[in-house]
Amino acid sequence: MSINFHNPDQYMASLRTIIAQGRKRVGILIGAGAPAGMASDDGSRPLIPAVAALTTQILTVLEPTYKIQIEGLKADSTKHDIETLLSRIRSLSNVISKTQVHGLDGDGYRTMAEAICGEIGKVVDVRLPTKVSPYSELVSWITGASRSHPVEIFTTNYDLLFEEAFERARAPYFDGFTGSREAFFDPASVSDERLTPRWSKLWKLHGSLGWKANDRGEVVRTGQTDATHLIFPEHLKYDQTQKAPYAALLDRLRSFLATEDTLLVSIGFSFADAHISARISEALAVNPASSVFAFQFQTLDKEHCAVELATRRSNFSVYARDQAVINGVTAKWAPPLELPTKDWEPIRHSYWREPPGGGPPEFQLGAIEAFARFFANARSPQAFAPIAVQVPIGTAPAAPASTVETAA
Repeated sequence: MSINFHNPDQYMASLRTIIAQGRKRVGILIGAGAPAGMASDDGSRPLIPAVAALTTQILTVLEPTYKIQIEGLKADSTKHDIETLLSRIRSLSNVISKTQVHGLDGDGYRTMAEAICGEIGKVVDVRLPTKVSPYSELVSWITGASRSHPVEIFTTNYDLLFEEAFERARAPYFDGFTGSREAFFDPASVSDERLTPRWSKLWKLHGSLGWKANDRGEVVRTGQTDATHLIFPEHLKYDQTQKAPYAALLDRLRSFLATEDTLLVSIGFSFADAHISARISEALAVNPASSVFAFQFQTLDKEHCAVELATRRSNFSVYARDQAVINGVTAKWAPPLELPTKDWEPIRHSYWREPPGGGPPEFQLGAIEAFARFFANARSPQAFAPIAVQVPIGTAPAAPASTVETAA
């Protein structure tokens, strides 16, 4: 019988080398799981709630005004999260005109959608912790090496945490907008490869706080915390994504991966967004020399969307807390008893250790805090003090699974 397993030391040593050198073209895809895994200054979690908690929080505020509509919309669908509800509300606002559904007409649902966006804006409008944070550590990694190419950050999050991390570090970045009072979006600059490597690129795939439509319907960045121009995964309508900046940013994700010798590392992202997953899949099919390492927080059996992508694209790897899919091979993690080097024990402890609640060791880099610390210390000859975080998944460089032959 053949027993396959993946050696995490092998993949993490390879990843550590790649991210320490600064020569490879590297991007990071960050989803809602990242700020949900961060702590505020007082130690409370999450810094920004994930979708389930966000839904409860928003609907509790809106229920006194929209109780009938909320109950009716929930009865119409099997999915009751705030993203699905907002998508349905926006659809109704566009199609029913003066007809009433659950007691509201099109204008009423438009007002309801604005109220939801406003409440979401209040929740995600938080400041980065004053202490060291995962985002500040990622910026430290970005600025800590001389690079051949800019680091590109793709995020579906609306918050301004990465902007704040860059600005605190006095690290320059470009988000596709230019100007001052009402910065306008410049699609040509997004596709331009000539930006100096010292400038990072920050692409807000679903919009951002501070974006709004001007009198001509163009998206501008105001420098405020407006929450009127947010797009959720299920509401990426064809007519909307074809307008700048959304279409240009999604195209940038695809063109980034279509470039030779490119690595995209994801954290806190489920790959349930069909638009983003489709572009990643298309680019990986066209360019086998590019790779995606998906660091997932849950066990592999719960990461259905990421695993489905990995089964279709061998250059898409999934690193979960208990197993990994690498080069199309699904296998459990099994570090060898012998360390790669005599100094490797503290390095291994950064990505492989017992979870805080006890139990067998698990792969840790699906948690944003462990992930960011691993990146920040990639150039250190020795490892770093472990951090007490709830651990999950990860992803790393592609290499074959180890195989042990045993008698049947």
